[in-house]
Amino acid sequence: MAYSEKVMDHFANPRNVGEIPDADGIGEVGNSKCGDIMKMYIKVKDNTIVDVKFKTFGCGAAIATSSMATELIKGKSIDEALKLTNKAVMEALDGLPPVKVHCSVLAEQAIKAALADYYKRNGIDPTPIVGEIGDCDDCHCH
Repeated sequence: MAYSEKVMDHFANPRNVGEIPDADGIGEVGNSKCGDIMKMYIKVKDNTIVDVKFKTFGCGAAIATSSMATELIKGKSIDEALKLTNKAVMEALDGLPPVKVHCSVLAEQAIKAALADYYKRNGIDPTPIVGEIGDCDDCHCH
């Protein structure tokens, strides 16, 4: 399996690793059957994601997609972060092998789960805004 230089860089030197103790939103996706579990933490101020951290248990591609996804939403508005797609994460990493595409899906879902949690904490139903967040079975990662 050939990985791009960007994937290898984000795997070997992941950005934004860790937890935010007073996070405004936390999202966790994946399961042990899949083998990849991602947890995203966001800090929001004035409708902008001012900080984002992640903890990922999984393969190199899972770590790289988590790292890149955090880089793509840091400093962005919530609306911009909601528009992030797994395709954008893959493109930013110069592609992923087909069997690792599910990692980018999980990264997108983890961000949306954190945003959904942010809305819930603020008394807002996230479903009309964020949409349904599918479980890992939906990403065909078997």
